[in-house]
Amino acid sequence: MTTTIRTAAILATGDEITGGRTVDTNSAWIADRLAEIGIDVSLILGVSDDVDRISWAWRSGVEKADLVISTGGLGPTSDDLTTEAVAAVAGAALELDNREAERIREFFRSRGRVMPENNLRQAMIPAGAVIVPNPVGTAPGYRLSIARTGGGASGRSASVGIVLPGVPREMKPMFEASVLPWIREHVDPSRVVVSQTFSTFGLPESALDERLRGAVPPSRGRLSFRASFPKITVRIGVAGARETAARELEALAHDVRARIAEVVYAEGDLKMEEVVGRLLGERKLMLATAESCTGGLLSSRITDVAGSSGYYSGGVVAYSNDLKQRLLGVRVKTLNEFGAVSEQTAREMATGALSAGAADISIATTGIAGPDGGTPEKPVGTVAIAIARRVAGGSDEVDSRLYRFWGGRDWIKILTAQVALDWIRRSLLGLPVLEPGNLTPARPKTEAA
Repeated sequence: MTTTIRTAAILATGDEITGGRTVDTNSAWIADRLAEIGIDVSLILGVSDDVDRISWAWRSGVEKADLVISTGGLGPTSDDLTTEAVAAVAGAALELDNREAERIREFFRSRGRVMPENNLRQAMIPAGAVIVPNPVGTAPGYRLSIARTGGGASGRSASVGIVLPGVPREMKPMFEASVLPWIREHVDPSRVVVSQTFSTFGLPESALDERLRGAVPPSRGRLSFRASFPKITVRIGVAGARETAARELEALAHDVRARIAEVVYAEGDLKMEEVVGRLLGERKLMLATAESCTGGLLSSRITDVAGSSGYYSGGVVAYSNDLKQRLLGVRVKTLNEFGAVSEQTAREMATGALSAGAADISIATTGIAGPDGGTPEKPVGTVAIAIARRVAGGSDEVDSRLYRFWGGRDWIKILTAQVALDWIRRSLLGLPVLEPGNLTPARPKTEAA
């Protein structure tokens, strides 16, 4: 059996995955957990419920990696074929594990249910495998050694296979309690993987890649991007000796930070609303919102953060012009002269929210999210955002921008909320409004309030 694990392959089994009916979140979760302990995931495959295809996927994984982890295909029905395929690849006979069979029977007895006999298929385990206990469901997992036919890329004679159920609420506790501790015992103790993550907003992935070209040479580390609209995370990973890896990471992160500083809103994988909430809390400021086109999305994101009641007084969703007038004090003259989607209306919405919420800072959004409602002068994606701040002993400070966003209705709403949150963050930090690329506003500055 492999004594030191450096590489892994992850397999996800099920027609629901290859047919597009279910998104495979298991593989991403496992890959992330493995990366944390220095395991290089070289292969992720989704495979349908077919013995030949599952066998092919397992043979591919065994030849490519020291460790193969699969999820799914351990149910009691005829289309659950993972164990049959794994046993064939390993050249092992299937045997009834009497302890697991009794556990499954007790699972049904304790719930006052009659056990269908086909549930005992879940207790059929390849000979020589070690059980991975399932504290939640009926299907046990297991671990076994599988010989490589050609010795594999590393020259080792065998890989380790770990088979887990596909249901996340079963798989995750099994992985954390039994699988991860075992893997930790079989990684190189002198080799560590350290990483630094930057959360960014304001540059597309291609522009970030261009900015960071050459910042992390492959010989020193790995640079990766993850686009999760509306943010992009940049991650630096360094693998090496424990005493030198951290210093190398610090040097690489310093260069990366300098190249993209103006679009980094957090170090770590954080949401914009978490960062804004922390800044407001630190400064003991109260925020209020006024929303039209975002329809409450902005306030929803703000209140998704625990403790937001300490810095968020509330918001007004004024979709109609009538509510804009009655609840936020937007003037009829402003609506008639400039329209609901205008900087002028957004500014009055922001000052109205500032007053209504007895707040220190407010943000307002109004726009055309589509797919209908656009005009040649104000096409779909036209959005006005305004921010207002209370000034001691003087009039409120108000600023606004008119943007031309892109995409479908949901995309425009999400992007509007993200830009609004980023504007709050930048205002609190004394930074200029971000105006890169496709986020460039219609004009750089607005007239004084």
